[in-house]
Amino acid sequence: MVEILNLALPFFGLIFIGFACGKIKQIPDTALAWMNFFIVYVALPALFYRIIAQTPLEKLASANFVIATTLATFCAFAVSFAIGMAIRRGNIAESTIAGLAGSYGNIGYMGPGLALATLGPEAAVPVALIFCFDTLLLFTLVPFLMALAKPQQISIAATAVEAVKRIVLHPLMIATALGVASAAIQFQPPLALDRLLQFLHNAAAPCALFALGVTVALRPLKKMPWEVPFLTVVKLMVHPVLIFLLISLFGPFERSWIDTALLMAALPPALNVFVFARQYDSWVEQASNAVLVGTLVSVFTLTSVMWMVKTGSLPQLLFR
Repeated sequence: MVEILNLALPFFGLIFIGFACGKIKQIPDTALAWMNFFIVYVALPALFYRIIAQTPLEKLASANFVIATTLATFCAFAVSFAIGMAIRRGNIAESTIAGLAGSYGNIGYMGPGLALATLGPEAAVPVALIFCFDTLLLFTLVPFLMALAKPQQISIAATAVEAVKRIVLHPLMIATALGVASAAIQFQPPLALDRLLQFLHNAAAPCALFALGVTVALRPLKKMPWEVPFLTVVKLMVHPVLIFLLISLFGPFERSWIDTALLMAALPPALNVFVFARQYDSWVEQASNAVLVGTLVSVFTLTSVMWMVKTGSLPQLLFR
């Protein structure tokens, strides 16, 4: 257990340091813009590129793994969306953001660093696949559901174009595509460039976790919305169970891939939940609360999943 705490506490420690700094200094939210830009457009793309470029191409074509993990995320979204529809009395826009809160984990900021620290380099490929296809799924679902919710604002065709642009031009998607191309031709970057990419790779997780803490601190919990506890349970508990069941159904897979999928599913809601809420002006305060509550509760749930992974305590009956 000490080993698990030694792995988990630095990650949550960085979040809480950022949270404390945000509370003490009260820096405006806009002051984080350059750090967020560095994380999303520079550091994380370098991390994803290096991970994928160093992976044998045949490992990137794991269709069954992609189907299992993406279907689990879709099911978590559907359950969360249904909870939102029940509590919000059929409001599609607010229920869509609620669906994100119960299914879209922090797979960009926390996922890669946590999985690689816990499981080593063998976690790199499943992390990249989960990120790409979960992002593809949710960045497609949200604009179309919002178009249904507010049909007067934008046409279906324009929604489709916007969704495609958001996916294709996402910096992590571009980095992933370049990584796949590099893996295909076995490209080896010059030593100086590789070291630069490694520096950026190493900076990604610390900067992202600190920024997450600051961002959460700037949006204090005012009132607990009814749906947030239910969505927190779906994201932190139901989603990992769905992953376990579907991985078992579509397997067999390497144990490291199963463990990585479980860790990624157990991550708290991503900051992008709040970003989408603000973009569509729907469920904004509740989205902020969902990220805050999910992050706090995940200190216990995510650490428990890490302990199960590291000690081999997961049930064995479902593995093929």
